[in-house]
Amino acid sequence: MKFYYVYILFCNDDTLYIGVTSDIDRRVMEHNMGKYSEAYTHSRRPVLLVFYQDFTDPNQAIEFEKKLNKIQTMPESIE
Repeated sequence: MKFYYVYILFCNDDTLYIGVTSDIDRRVMEHNMGKYSEAYTHSRRPVLLVFYQDFTDPNQAIEFEKKLNKIQTMPESIE
């Protein structure tokens, strides 16, 4: 059975990065190696994996990632 993972990284600049992957170990290693120079985490290394949730349905993983990103971008106080 194939798994898909939604993960949260704590970046060196105290920000969070939320992503989805089918290989959590490889993806965290890629973030820390700076494999993609255009990636959000490239200039924020090292990163630390602080949370992950596994899914068997990739669509559920993507929907969960979207929800987490929406929560992350909500203002701290709504006046």
